[in-house]
Amino acid sequence: MTLDLSVDELLTTTRSVRKRLDFDKPVPREVLMECLDLALQAPTGSNSQGWQWVFVEDDEKKKAIGEIYLDNARGYLKSPTPEYGDGDARGERMGAVRDSASYLAEHMHEAPVLMIPCIEGREDTQPLGGVSFWASLFPAVWSYCLALRSRGLGSCWTTLHLIRGGEEKVAEILGIPYEKYSQGGLFPIAYTKGTDFKPAKRLPAEQLTHWDTW
Repeated sequence: MTLDLSVDELLTTTRSVRKRLDFDKPVPREVLMECLDLALQAPTGSNSQGWQWVFVEDDEKKKAIGEIYLDNARGYLKSPTPEYGDGDARGERMGAVRDSASYLAEHMHEAPVLMIPCIEGREDTQPLGGVSFWASLFPAVWSYCLALRSRGLGSCWTTLHLIRGGEEKVAEILGIPYEKYSQGGLFPIAYTKGTDFKPAKRLPAEQLTHWDTW
């Protein structure tokens, strides 16, 4: 079952969901696979399709991954916050963002499913560099997030497990061949508590646009 959303509504209301993830409602595998079938239509460099997708339902493995994420998040969330000018919505929302990020770090393991998208290779060995490397994975990942939203589910693109040796530890937990595949994030997946998400406050497009020169 999909939500009655226009394309524009889907694009403007797919949020990073943290506190509104329903940890108690199971997520059927068939829904996860429906979303993946859609995401796999995304473009990849030279049509390589070098991606692999790891879904984690096992409670002990989720707990172990959650502990790695929480350990890395504790240090990151204590770092100084960026300073923004008066009236800048980013500064106004910073407290709420940090609060929800802390909540997710503490409850990551409670999500019904964790998903880790992987891409073949390691960034530091790519002849065309990191941009080309990740461009073969990230469009599909965002398509997956959009597909989740269209079906009443949510997620949040997190990367803190990748630092301080965390990626290698998670690879060992899940049997991911670390030297052959890079992890592109850690996604808690759950149905959302309500589906009434709204567009976020963003900087005006006019402030971010350049024509012909910077």
